[in-house]
Amino acid sequence: MPTPAIHAFFDEPTNTISYLVADPDSREAAIIDSVLDFDQPSGRIGTGSADAILQKAAEKGFGIRWILETHAHADHLSAAGYLKAKTGAPIAIGGAIGEVQAIFRPQFAIEGRKSGEGFDRLLSDGERMPLGQFEFEVIATPGHTPACVSYRITDAVFVGDTLFMPDYGTARADFPGGDAAALYRSIRRLLALPPETRLFTCHDYKAPGRNEYAWETTVAEQRARNVHVHDGVDEAGFVAMRRSRDTTLSAPKLILPSLQVNVEGGRLPEPGSGGVRRLALPLCLPDGYRQA
Repeated sequence: MPTPAIHAFFDEPTNTISYLVADPDSREAAIIDSVLDFDQPSGRIGTGSADAILQKAAEKGFGIRWILETHAHADHLSAAGYLKAKTGAPIAIGGAIGEVQAIFRPQFAIEGRKSGEGFDRLLSDGERMPLGQFEFEVIATPGHTPACVSYRITDAVFVGDTLFMPDYGTARADFPGGDAAALYRSIRRLLALPPETRLFTCHDYKAPGRNEYAWETTVAEQRARNVHVHDGVDEAGFVAMRRSRDTTLSAPKLILPSLQVNVEGGRLPEPGSGGVRRLALPLCLPDGYRQA
């Protein structure tokens, strides 16, 4: 049986894994959860992480058909706008992104934009998106945010922040719009897939006792060993654990610039816009930077 090619790119400053997924025959490819480099003290923007993906695609002769987001991230800036300008590929995200925009746009004085604006395709649960001889199946996995989706292609699922490696557990659910009970149901839905299904996470933080970063696991491994949600953990127990744990977590260090950019599809604020003034967020762009 043919399988898609999967290339992972780890961004250590944000512990984020981006993916280049391709049909080796047709050379059509998708980029999932890209990262725009950002140095908060200086406000300096870089495109090295995104350019590494484009370079790999060029080396393999892949053409980018989709730029996919599993959700509006709160811990890194998305390179989706930059990648769209480079490739012309549309940006897609879960259709509930409008709920997330309604929560956060007022915080950044973003006005006059329609629900869902900033993204080219808003995805529904069960929707299918072609990629050469393959197709992505969209699986709605809300809980971390209302708009979280996972992408299934053959035996691989890209789960975003819904699950981490088994020794690290699960995503937080305390951001506005988050819901620990919904997260539990989303996880159980993923863990009902065949045991050999491969799960690819969006982050890894090296759980205590593990020396190497990792981002690929299986349904069977998660059901047997996930420290938060292994088989036998019921919804009430998970929700109690998740709510208690979330009270101990600090906000991600890039939460403000990340949300400001990511709820708009990776588009940076224009110089002097209300959002920049509100955050006092300087932006130092590299020469020739373009965004869609």
